[in-house]
Amino acid sequence: MSSQDISEIKELLSSPKKIVIIPHKNPDGDAIGSTLGLLHYLLKLNHNAVVIAPNDFPDFLKWIPKQDTILKYETQQNESDALINEADIMFTLDFNAFHRTGNMETILTKSNAVKIMIDHHQQPDNYAKYMFSDVTMSSTCEMVYHFLDKLDALDSIDKNLATCLYVGIMTDTGSFRFRSTTSTTHTIIANLIDKGANNTQIHNNVYDTNSYNRLQLLGCALNNLKIIPESRTAYITLSQNELQKLDYKKGDTEGFVNYALSLNNVVFAAIFIEDKQNKIIKISLRSKGDFSVNELSRTHFEGGGHTNAAGGKSDLTLSETVDKFISILPQYNKVLNNV
Repeated sequence: MSSQDISEIKELLSSPKKIVIIPHKNPDGDAIGSTLGLLHYLLKLNHNAVVIAPNDFPDFLKWIPKQDTILKYETQQNESDALINEADIMFTLDFNAFHRTGNMETILTKSNAVKIMIDHHQQPDNYAKYMFSDVTMSSTCEMVYHFLDKLDALDSIDKNLATCLYVGIMTDTGSFRFRSTTSTTHTIIANLIDKGANNTQIHNNVYDTNSYNRLQLLGCALNNLKIIPESRTAYITLSQNELQKLDYKKGDTEGFVNYALSLNNVVFAAIFIEDKQNKIIKISLRSKGDFSVNELSRTHFEGGGHTNAAGGKSDLTLSETVDKFISILPQYNKVLNNV
């Protein structure tokens, strides 16, 4: 994002505007943290701003300041459509292609609002007038911090805003252990703590509120874990019946795939989750080193993301999807065995 872009955005935000802030479908900690963090800032400037999420988000995020103001498009479409159609400015955070918003894709594409993208995923679409896109960043929340810095607005960060950004950085870095975590990331985290983010409480709220059923579901997932030694790969399956039996709630499978990746001598992991309502298999992929699950997902599973973390989907059955996954592994064996 150039200095000219920043100057123009400052001018755009210099007087109250109607603003919508959009995360991707099935928003995670980074999507919710970044959109709410930006919302706190814009409200300080007296803008008429609102976050509109494509659908609901996990319960472990339903304590973040102002999460209760988020509109959910799937249940509040008429109100959301009106706000999008009237918006002067649209911020899109933590995604870079409108299809990532599900049923919101058409109305977002048609919107005449000035579009501003803040995102750290690979291969962005060219829909925004102003693009802050950086795949080296740990998270979109870290990018929002840098965005505020560019706007000379770091003084606007209070406890609530700091809390929002901390959540997204913490979750998207795997509690600061992924290689996208840099010294700059830690400096930002230190500044957010100084601004009032309670790191211990935030961690407890996100990670230490497991339900009995979620832990039972984790046990089921680990029982389904399979290893393919020649490909240094492990995968997990969860059927719709297993999810229903253990009273699955949105977000319950968050982080399950990392257990597969933690196995000794495994560098590539996947989880396949049956979603009969949408007639798809949801896929999460993780890797170590330079093996790009982003490229694999884009090539085989209509998805994408980062080098070491990506998502995708399959229209096949659960067993057919696993068979397809296993069938493509041999073409990657040489790379996987050199990671």
